[in-house]
Amino acid sequence: MPGPRLTELPGARGRIALHEWPSEHPRYVALIAHGYGEHAQRYAHVADHLVRHGAAVYAPDHLGHGRSAGERALVERVDDMVDDVEAMARKARDDHPDCPFVLVGHSMGGIVATRFAQRHGSQLAALVLSGPAIGGNPAIEMLLTMDPLPEVPIDPSTLSRDPEVGRAYMDDPLVWHGPFRRATLAAMVGAVRAIAEGPSLGALPTLWLHGEDDSLVPLADTRPAIERIGGERLESIIYPGARHEVLNETNRDEVLAALTSFIDRALGAR
Repeated sequence: MPGPRLTELPGARGRIALHEWPSEHPRYVALIAHGYGEHAQRYAHVADHLVRHGAAVYAPDHLGHGRSAGERALVERVDDMVDDVEAMARKARDDHPDCPFVLVGHSMGGIVATRFAQRHGSQLAALVLSGPAIGGNPAIEMLLTMDPLPEVPIDPSTLSRDPEVGRAYMDDPLVWHGPFRRATLAAMVGAVRAIAEGPSLGALPTLWLHGEDDSLVPLADTRPAIERIGGERLESIIYPGARHEVLNETNRDEVLAALTSFIDRALGAR
């Protein structure tokens, strides 16, 4: 089986690093949109699981993240990232013209994935949202009322009950460990509003995964946003005790199994 490779893609506002996990004879393509401040390689274990399940996997480092161009952790328009995912999807479609597409988005990537689905839902066979920040977080949004912005980087203990996840996050030089940028917060608030005002996901099979103890993207704020736009084929799994990164949680094998089981159902219904 071919190993992962790193290529580049011309993005909406600069060069985008594109990570690929090829498959010789894929039955579907999986696109992964990572979260704020991180990068696609943090999802290598997810990609490996999906490749074993029969996928060819593509994942960008978003603008200003990981190995991509741009000022670190600066996002001026979330739809720029959506455009970059669409460019990635075009490349993947050229590579695999007969494969259905599944989009997986985590946290900020859940905003990107939801906006993509609202704009380009006909391109997808299924959508998976992990801790999607589509309902916002009032405590973080309140930072926009402060001048200057206080320095409140993400606490690694909020990510997972597995302390190794937090340690690896803190030791990762490609992760942004600085404070939020005002423009990035404003862009995410604007995207949350656009999602709320946008269309339902309709008949698109959608799986929502969330940790019950997610303090970064609180369940109470996310649930009404999901229910507002989720469509008639929405499935949800709330994991008791889990924190923000359910794909990196202590029960990650259970979560990954639920992910691929959903994909099988979605593809089987086509």
